[in-house]
Amino acid sequence: MRRIVLDTETTGLDPRQGHRVIELAAIELEGRKVSLRRFHRYLNPEREVDAGAAAVHGLTYERLQNEAKFADIVTSFLEFVEGAELIIHNAPFDMGFLNNELGLIGLPPLQNAVTDTLKVAREMHPGKKNSLDALCGRYEIDNAHRTLHGALLDTELLAEVYFAMTRGQESLLGEDVLKTRQPAVLSTDASRPMLRVLQPSTEEMAEHAQQLADIDKASKGACLWKKLESAV
Repeated sequence: MRRIVLDTETTGLDPRQGHRVIELAAIELEGRKVSLRRFHRYLNPEREVDAGAAAVHGLTYERLQNEAKFADIVTSFLEFVEGAELIIHNAPFDMGFLNNELGLIGLPPLQNAVTDTLKVAREMHPGKKNSLDALCGRYEIDNAHRTLHGALLDTELLAEVYFAMTRGQESLLGEDVLKTRQPAVLSTDASRPMLRVLQPSTEEMAEHAQQLADIDKASKGACLWKKLESAV
């Protein structure tokens, strides 16, 4: 399945209060890298931008009033994302705005599969900040140029965060094993490929220990993995 990283900027926080999408960006992933295929538009929201929102992304109605309206670009946008899994940070926010825009012009909501990287990050790093900036810092992704939010820039950063969060999932068995791996069946064949054991670094062990401590604290001492490690 194609994967597309998506982000929006808006006039405010709630489409139920009449707020609209003012910037829409989507970039397609090609395996473990960002492809050159991307969709990016600024949009005329047909209303003023809240001062608080403008302070975040720097976009004003004066800047946007001559841009295309959502209805003008919807066909090309839907063609771009058709059949793709959407990777979004805080997906309910962006999906809520996009489906509102579609509803305003009489179109059905998006039916794409969605991966919410904020939800994934909270599961991986409980009790820690999991904003895009925080994740960039955690995974050592340079975001010094992100002085304001911007949909296109944020999709590029989120793609790098997504790669970092899923690092190793495709290669734990080794590329040679993955290419020849058969469906899982009960077998006693002694000739089957041996699993490759990857030794963690000191830094990874420290992060693992901290994550277990965070889980143990959040669960009030009920972290089973931590108990098992202590018993070894």
